[in-house]
Formats: sequence, C-alpha cells, structure tokens
Amino acid sequence: MPRREKMSAVDTAWLRMDRPTNLMMILGVMVFARRMDFDRLRDTVAARLVARYRRFRQCAVQEVGGAFWEDDPDFDIDAHLRRRALPKGSGKAALQALAGELAVQPLNAGKPLWRFDLIEDYEGGSAMVVRIHHSIADGIALVGVVLSLTDPSPEAPPQMAPQALRDDEGEVDEPSRGLLETLAESLGTAFHAGSDLGAKALSLAQDTDRLQTYGQYGIGLLAELAKLLAMPPDSPTSLKGHTGTVKCVAWAEPMPLTEVKALGKALGCSVNDVLLSAVAGAIRAYLQQKGESVAGVEVRAMVPVNLRSARDEGTLGNRFGLVTLALPIWEGNPFARLFLVRERMNELKHSFQPPLTLGVLAAVGLAPKLVQQAFLDMLAAKASAVMTNVPGPKEPLYLAGNRLDQCMFWVPQSGDIGVGVSILSYNDAVQFSLISDRHFIPDPDSITPLFAAEFEKMLLALLMLEWDQPLDPILAEEKLFGRRITGVPATRKPARRKAAPESAATAAVLPAPTPEPAAGRRIPKRFRK
Repeated sequence: MPRREKMSAVDTAWLRMDRPTNLMMILGVMVFARRMDFDRLRDTVAARLVARYRRFRQCAVQEVGGAFWEDDPDFDIDAHLRRRALPKGSGKAALQALAGELAVQPLNAGKPLWRFDLIEDYEGGSAMVVRIHHSIADGIALVGVVLSLTDPSPEAPPQMAPQALRDDEGEVDEPSRGLLETLAESLGTAFHAGSDLGAKALSLAQDTDRLQTYGQYGIGLLAELAKLLAMPPDSPTSLKGHTGTVKCVAWAEPMPLTEVKALGKALGCSVNDVLLSAVAGAIRAYLQQKGESVAGVEVRAMVPVNLRSARDEGTLGNRFGLVTLALPIWEGNPFARLFLVRERMNELKHSFQPPLTLGVLAAVGLAPKLVQQAFLDMLAAKASAVMTNVPGPKEPLYLAGNRLDQCMFWVPQSGDIGVGVSILSYNDAVQFSLISDRHFIPDPDSITPLFAAEFEKMLLALLMLEWDQPLDPILAEEKLFGRRITGVPATRKPARRKAAPESAATAAVLPAPTPEPAAGRRIPKRFRK
C-alpha cells in the first residue's frame, strides 16, 4: 500500500495556486565549470535527494477531503533527471531562452513535482535547469536541499552526507487548528524576520492556551489585515497588466559581495537595503528608457520573510510570510532612495505582516479553491513584482565533482504579477536575476545590467565625497551634480567621522540623476524641516 500523508494547509494553498500564466514552480539555473558526468550526477541525486527526502518520491493528490502526499509506486528517477541539448555553439542567450520556455511547462501532475534538465555541453562546461513545485518547500528550504547535493571539494563520494534532513513525514495539519495554530507558530518564530516580535514569541512559547494568545494579539493582526485589504494598487506602469504564457529570463554578471557590505556599513544600511535600493534604481532607469514618467511612481514588491524556527531547521514545507515593500521609483537621488528603502524595511520588520500572511495562506488553503483564488488575486493586484534575497554559501561548492560557477533562481509570481527579481549571494558574489512576463518586460537583458550600474553609482559617489560628517543625500547631490531639489532645505547632522570603504570601482562612470519637476517630487519626512 502506498504511504499517504495529509498535506499542510499552507502547502495545499501553493499546490492549488497554479494557473497557465503563472505556474507555482521554483526555477533555478546552475552553471558548471566543466562538462558534467551524467552517471555520477545521477548517483548523487539518487543518494542525496531521492533517498533522503520522501517528498521527492511522492505525488500530490487532491481530493474533496483535501490534499495528500502519496508514494509513487512507479517512481523512476530517469523521469525526473533528463538530458537536454542546446544548438551547437549556443551561449547565455540560448540558456536564458530555454529557462523561459521551461518556466511555463507544467510538471507532470501524476508524478512527484520536480525535474532537473541537464545541458551537458554548455560553453565548455555544463548547465542544469532545476524546477521544483512550491508546494514541496519554500525557497529557504530548497536552498538547503540543493546545498545537500553539493560538497566543499570535488573528491567527495556521491553517498549520503552525514546529516540527514527531515521532510516532516507524518505531521498532520488538522483543519480545526489550521489558522490559529499557524498564526500562533508564526508569531512564535517571527523574530527570524528581525522584528520586535521576539518578546511576544517568548511569552507565546510559555503560553499553553493558543486561543488566549490569539486574543492578545488579535487586535494587531486584525488591524494589519484591514490595512492590507485597504491598500490600493501601486502606480500604473508597464509592469502591470494581465499575464500571458511567455516568460523571459535574464541574469546579470555577479557583483563582489565585499563591496556591497562595505557600502552598507559606511551608510548604516543592511546588505538587503543596498540591494533592494539598486533594484529600485534599475527599475527607475528602465522605465525612463522606455519613455515612461517616473514622477510620483512607486512599485510595490512582495518580499518573502523567513519564519522558520530552530525546530524547522532542515525540514521541507512552506514557513514564510510576506511583506509589501513600496519601492520609491520617483526618488532620483540614489542615497535618499537608499535611506527611504531602509526606513520602509525597518517599519515592515516591526509589523505583523509576515505572520499574518502565513496565517492567511493557511486559512485559504482550507477554503474552497475559488475562494482562495479570489482572495489571492485581490492581494496580487496590489503589487507589481516579487523580490527575494537569499544568502548562500561563501565558498565555492561542487556537485558530482564539478565546480558550481554560477547559480540563479526565481520564485513564482501569483495572480497577474509578472515580474520576479531574485538576489542570491554565493562564493562572495551577489547574483541578480530577473524573470518577467513578455507583456511587461520583453527585453530583460536591457534591465539586468542596470542593477550593477545603480550600485556602482552609489559606490563611486561615496568615494568622491568628503567624510567629515555623516552623509546628507541632498547636500551630496548638490556637491556631486551642482544642483539641489528646489524648495527643500538640506539637513545637517552632528559631525562624526567615518572611514571610506575600500573598493576598486574607480573606473565606473557616474551618470547624473535625471532632474524631476518639483511638483512631482515627494521628499521623505527625514529630509523635511
């Protein structure tokens, strides 16, 4: 008899979220230095993925009574690990096109929901396109899955690594406890998002009455839900509309992580703040290149927040919430934009949004599919993009004895969201990647170089400034470009000397921000008197 397990409410929500224009697959591309030995790769995947994680041998079965994980009696690894060829002499553009094609090809619903396609001959090495359905696990968990396939050296044998990871076998998500339990557990682990809910988590861990705990924080959660539902859609741009069935994929050249950290430290911002600000600047530049006005424009992004606790370490399934970050595309001053992104991210980290959205996913996973689709479509209409930032290993890794040179991934977009930006750090480098609906960004290769250009603009400008006081964005703009925002007084802070970051980016060209009409410019409160 095939083994069967009840699927959690949150994973059920992701399973039912598929639609032809947006499949709920996590898509990845891995590029290797040398040609891959297919037999060794097969042995490694069989030992470290298939033998270790039961989910990768199970089918997702949907019935009236809910969804289940059920063992596949006819499981065959060769149906999931396949060879594929690109035309001879093909390069990056052909691999990007293949990734875009596979992004809209559904996985076999009657089989375990994953597939690896190996391109054995790619630019003197190999490449592999990875597709895993989001119902199996979230991005944080799947990074762990992929890393479990790799080794720190090329000589390691393919057998299973010492520490086996769990897939939560046997856990049953009872409908009676779905929403309240998920909310309670989410609140108890929300400190992983860097929020101030840590104190609440401690009291929650000592509280055995879940209903009472929910009542204590119910007002805050309901207020956050009301705010989320009342949130208007973001600015109308070419990044919004109805999605189609053609996806475009592109990725930039990796950036040095040390320089990103140095810039963030010098300005008192996190690496995440710097990277998200670079994304905002790149989108601004792209829209301007297309002839669109950026006056007053804000592009809202759904940003996943990890809610895994220590007991979730090494498990599959989905345990993350979402925050809605409004990127200030209207802001032309790169430093002012960075500080505004930092301010908004800090506000979100102290909000109830992450545990609330996880609880909402659990609730709609228990509701009829039509109710789930209507509710999630309503939320998706409030944003234009999904953006993720996942930290990876600092040292180079080897898969089946072959060095992993580059790694890109994209999480799915729901509803009519048609833009996904992913940021992955690996081997002391930062990798920006973009997936878009052809209706929104038909030429993603024209936007990916802008990520690094925006970062280099901030870095070189910082090196050109004197460091006798903390940086004031408006004064910096006046000094660098000989102008100031009309009618806005500059603010000065008490002098405090900082050391300039060490960097070799002196060859970069610093384009001056495009001036904006004063009437269309909104200035952050921190820069107003």
